Amino acid sequence: MSREDVLRSIKEAENKASAKLEKARSDAAEIANKARAEASELVATGRADADAEARAMLDDAMDSAGKEAKGVRKEGDVSLKAIHKQGEKSRSDAVSSVLDTFRA
Repeated sequence: MSREDVLRSIKEAENKASAKLEKARSDAAEIANKARAEASELVATGRADADAEARAMLDDAMDSAGKEAKGVRKEGDVSLKAIHKQGEKSRSDAVSSVLDTFRA
């Protein structure tokens, strides 16, 4: 093999190595870009799932609070009716007591 052939072989090997290196860099960049895109998608999906779960928890809490409020309101209505009923029973005695106080 002549000196020119050896130099040409070395040059071809360098060119092939450079091409392989550039391909490896390109592949690495593509893999990194895909990984970033997948990570962004996972984060967005995670946020959406967390928001949906938080909304469901709030809805459940509001429903529970509403049911509890209805129960408290019913108890209050019963107590209020009992107070009104007792007041109606005691009204004539109270009026008599007040009038007796002014007459005396």
